[in-house]
Amino acid sequence: MVSRMTMSAEAPWYDLFSRGARDWLRHNEKVRESVQQNLPDLIAGSDLITGSQDRTVRVPVKMLEHARFRLSDSMESQSDAGQGQGQPGDVLRPAQHGHEEGQGDRGEGEVQLLLELKVDDIMDWLWEELKLPDLQPKRNTAVEDEEYVRQGWDKHGARARLDRRRTVKEAVKRRAIQENPLPFINEDLRFRQLVQRRKPATNAVVIFALDVSASMTEAERKLAKTFFFFALQGIRRRYAKVETRFIAHTTEAWEFTESEFFQVTGTGGTGASTAFNLALDLIHTQYDPAQYNSYLFYASDGENFTEDRTAATEGLTQLAELLNYVGYVETVPGSLRTTETEMKMICGQLERNGAAIGTSVLTRPDDIWKAIRKFFVQQAEQSEAA
Repeated sequence: MVSRMTMSAEAPWYDLFSRGARDWLRHNEKVRESVQQNLPDLIAGSDLITGSQDRTVRVPVKMLEHARFRLSDSMESQSDAGQGQGQPGDVLRPAQHGHEEGQGDRGEGEVQLLLELKVDDIMDWLWEELKLPDLQPKRNTAVEDEEYVRQGWDKHGARARLDRRRTVKEAVKRRAIQENPLPFINEDLRFRQLVQRRKPATNAVVIFALDVSASMTEAERKLAKTFFFFALQGIRRRYAKVETRFIAHTTEAWEFTESEFFQVTGTGGTGASTAFNLALDLIHTQYDPAQYNSYLFYASDGENFTEDRTAATEGLTQLAELLNYVGYVETVPGSLRTTETEMKMICGQLERNGAAIGTSVLTRPDDIWKAIRKFFVQQAEQSEAA
């Protein structure tokens, strides 16, 4: 007798697995959904970018229960049921909404499981969902790090590096040719030796630049902050050592710590070239492009003095030649503008000319994933072309 299992096309894909596997897969789906809904909690802290990478975030997940029979509450009104003339869909008894006055709510409520997850684990899930390629470092950015590796043996050394197996082998060989040999002698001891070698490594620096003029609202800052966070997480997945620098500007530019960077506000107009020039100074004086993989992310509402167009274009052009990539995001909460802004026009023209610049517009949180995907895919394509 051969048993066959048929499945409807509308059935969930995890029904193909055993019940235990289905429960596990459904639980993972619920965790992923809850993580995506609680992503704003990840960017709530003041040490968003420079904080410890081992920190965790708590995510509430609804408990999953299998369908089961349970005894009805004896206090509830009961009515008999039989084989009447009812048809599928007929309402036999209206649903009871609420409770009578004076009668308390005896409902069991909703049970939630509070999971504590590492930020790195959440990033792994997100990158798997987005199917993003790995960044490719520049070929000429190898710097030397020192490491200790095991090489050879010696009869003298620290006791912690005693090689017991090789010591026993030496003792066995000695006893095979001696009469009345001792079990072990000092000549049998073998210690692992460590030598210092230089190994190639890759370093990266990420410069964040933010327009803090009076036209930037809190909603625009939050979009920029979220984009900065996830862009940096992607870069940290590729490079072992990543440094961060923070530049804020109005008609002048200053460097801040992270806690100050997301709090500072300014007045007056916008001159983006001041931020680009300060970034160039950092690159020239502290981050040699031959030794560092460098990235610049700039967020603005798009406003910039027309008189600053030439200086901003020249600054961005020089940065694009030195850095791995320049990412510009224009924060426009709500709806898209009907006209092209000054900064979008400058960056868009450089992007069309083949410069290593990507431009994206952020109107809502979902746009952040599109911008992140564009950055990683475009940067990977440019690295392969080079």
